[in-house]
Amino acid sequence: MNRIDQTFEALKQQGKKALITFVTAGDAGLETTESLVLAMEKAGADIIELGIPFSDPIAEGPVIQEASVRSLKNGTHLLDVFQMVRRLREKTQIPLVMMMYLNSIFGFGTERFFTLCQETGIDAVIVPDMPFEEKDEIQGFADRHGVYSISLVAPTSHDRIAMIAKESQGFLYCVSSTGVTGMRNQYTTDFQEFFGTIKKYAKVPCAVGFGISGPKQAAQMKDYCDGVIVGSAIVNLVGKYGKESPKPVEEFVSSLRNALDESIA
Repeated sequence: MNRIDQTFEALKQQGKKALITFVTAGDAGLETTESLVLAMEKAGADIIELGIPFSDPIAEGPVIQEASVRSLKNGTHLLDVFQMVRRLREKTQIPLVMMMYLNSIFGFGTERFFTLCQETGIDAVIVPDMPFEEKDEIQGFADRHGVYSISLVAPTSHDRIAMIAKESQGFLYCVSSTGVTGMRNQYTTDFQEFFGTIKKYAKVPCAVGFGISGPKQAAQMKDYCDGVIVGSAIVNLVGKYGKESPKPVEEFVSSLRNALDESIA
């Protein structure tokens, strides 16, 4: 069983929501990224997304775009990220997901990429620029190597929601609002309607991301879904503190964990 399935099943038994956190691999160096993963797990993260830096990350807001630039300037390569994951797997079995763009997979070699995912212990990939209708570009490779391809669904997906939700793997990444990633103070999405439609069709847990900037938003969203995804707020701390970021990130993730667990009896 994939680690993602095991994690959501365990959380369900405990009556808890999943906390999924994101960090750009190589931002402040891969040693810092490795420390951040372990710090976030210690603070209560359940699944961790590793953003693979890309020169034109069209789905990302300025915070993650700048992190990609910093990481690329550090000379981060995908092979180096895989080596870091090998090291992490000697210390942790937390589910790890790579979030990356399709050209990065094609440029690396699709078969080679998914072989290394399996060998090093990557549980899933999220490819935000790949339309669901084109998922066959990578699905066969992913399936052969036991790696989930996580689907995204947005409020603007409308009648495509049923199709995407029915065929999703691992968890369904529910985009809270239109636009790019980034921290938001308010939402315009009717979450009752959005998640009502999703839950009619989804066979896997639903996690919401894009714009959850702190404990308040995490607490606000937890009643609608099975997990929350927090990225830009964490990447912002890494940008501010650099190699000293594991401690402030750990404290922030702990505050998110507490917000998700507050109402559990």
